[in-house]
Amino acid sequence: MLKSPARFILGPAFLALAVLGVFVVSRARSVARELTDPPFYHPQPRERVDATYRDLARGGAGDPGGAWETFQAGPREVWFLRRAQPSRGVVLMLHGFGDDRWGTSPALRMFPDLDAAIFTYLGRDDAMRAGGPVPPVTLGARESREVAMVVHALEARGYPRGRILLLGRSLGASVGLLALAQLEKEGRGPLGGIIWEGAPASSRDFAERLVRGPEDRFWHRFLAPAIGSLGSAWAAARGGYARDETDLRRRIDGMRLGTPSLCFIASQDRLAPPAVQRWVASRFVENRTVEVPTWHLHCSEILGSRYGDEVRDAARAWLIRR
Repeated sequence: MLKSPARFILGPAFLALAVLGVFVVSRARSVARELTDPPFYHPQPRERVDATYRDLARGGAGDPGGAWETFQAGPREVWFLRRAQPSRGVVLMLHGFGDDRWGTSPALRMFPDLDAAIFTYLGRDDAMRAGGPVPPVTLGARESREVAMVVHALEARGYPRGRILLLGRSLGASVGLLALAQLEKEGRGPLGGIIWEGAPASSRDFAERLVRGPEDRFWHRFLAPAIGSLGSAWAAARGGYARDETDLRRRIDGMRLGTPSLCFIASQDRLAPPAVQRWVASRFVENRTVEVPTWHLHCSEILGSRYGDEVRDAARAWLIRR
């Protein structure tokens, strides 16, 4: 008995769809796990963290150093470097994706005349060291609320809002911008300034770009958006947040941000789309953009000493007017 032609066609077609479905779900699950628990992140031993902080306190080469202290902002422990000489204000340094307060803290050397504050979002580093439940990364949804909480704590410690600066790269930039939108909506005035680079546009966009990776492949056009959407939805469910909470355009749309801004844009960035960076920069009443023909978080390598000069010049110009 001869089989119908339709069976010869539909059988392989269903098999191909099943294989495609397994591929999409598998990649989406991998992306969701990377978004909520970066597999490449391992906190540094406390001994190494303490050694780095002792070195930063000593200063040198034009940096006056200072003394470390800690304070609580809600459930978060904030590490605070009080300069050895009177400061113009304080910079709150925000770490990136798969990083913590240790990795970002050396950036305080760019601000020799500012006190410095830093903490790890959600206390993930201490949770991992303790071997307990580790809070999932939420791509700025919960992290930005903690930044606003720390800003309020700094105000309570005597720093006027206009003398508090934010510094963030990659996820730290998104977290800072989302927090800034929240803080300005309070109607209590702008911050002293924000310095940012390479802000992911949203968890959905970032997920799609993780799928696309460093180079385009033939299937990205058709499957990357679906995998990114499914993966980011999965991550949001795991993290207990709404994806719209991570969307810079949604959170900033309609606002004119009064905080002065310095933005570094890598024009070849595949993780933080340059078009979105330019749009966010346009939302500031006062903004300086430095555009560099390079990849994600490589602006400082290309600019060399000019990078630090731009940061210091902006901070001093903002605070001298206060």
